[in-house]
Amino acid sequence: MNRQILYELKQQIPLMGYLQAHDWQPARPLGPGRWMGLCPLHGDHQPSFLVDANKDLFYCYESSCIATARRLAYLHQRGIRSQALIEHMRIGYAPGGCLRGWLTQLGHSLPALRQAGLVTGVGYDAYVHRIVFPLDGNLYGRSLSLAAPPHRFLPGSKGGLYAWKEAQSHPAVILVEGLFDYAALWEAGFHNVTCSLGIHLNAHQLRQICDCPRTVYIAFDADGNGSGQQAAQCLSRSLRERDITARVVSLPEGHDPNSFFAQGGDARQFQSLLEAAQ
Repeated sequence: MNRQILYELKQQIPLMGYLQAHDWQPARPLGPGRWMGLCPLHGDHQPSFLVDANKDLFYCYESSCIATARRLAYLHQRGIRSQALIEHMRIGYAPGGCLRGWLTQLGHSLPALRQAGLVTGVGYDAYVHRIVFPLDGNLYGRSLSLAAPPHRFLPGSKGGLYAWKEAQSHPAVILVEGLFDYAALWEAGFHNVTCSLGIHLNAHQLRQICDCPRTVYIAFDADGNGSGQQAAQCLSRSLRERDITARVVSLPEGHDPNSFFAQGGDARQFQSLLEAAQ
């Protein structure tokens, strides 16, 4: 569906008219043509659904709905291709320009928002035009704009291993560097996967992965400078010293798990890489 068709469809069905036809009522105004109300996309107990009638746009703060084709295209390109995976990873979108106003209306002070890392020192939203992933004790935002730094976390520790509660029940675990690597493997059916959010595990993550006897397949990037594979070898030695069976997965040169699947690799081929890991 091209942009012209989308534009013509929006002209035929104005957003406010559609919402009102389905009995949606605003709870309070936010300004000319802008309202906040209960979200019709999920069970909502306090207003979290922002409607901008001037721009014919909506945004939900508690939902993982990604509202535009560009964001969906980006996720698809990075291996996130199903609604089930979006919901599993609780992926959202931070447009910027509205979070500070909404949170201050709920009674949160500006100094508190700055301290939490949600607002910059000069008062702007810290997460702007970013795909966001809730973490264990943090929040990761991947920029969709080339003009901004690609990665953003809240201040403090990056937290524990990603989705560890699900992965830890498996006797063998696949450890990857990044969230998009995790997504590609989960989409391919490998649900015994976790992510360290970088090549270096913090003390909490190391304790998690060593909490019981298991096999750990380390599938770090096979980048050109060798840093990923060097870190994998170092980590494997550290795990073996703690009586954990560790295997280093050798990906094709220049690939990480995400690009391996994005460029045509499949589950059977990746399983062969796991079986060949040393």
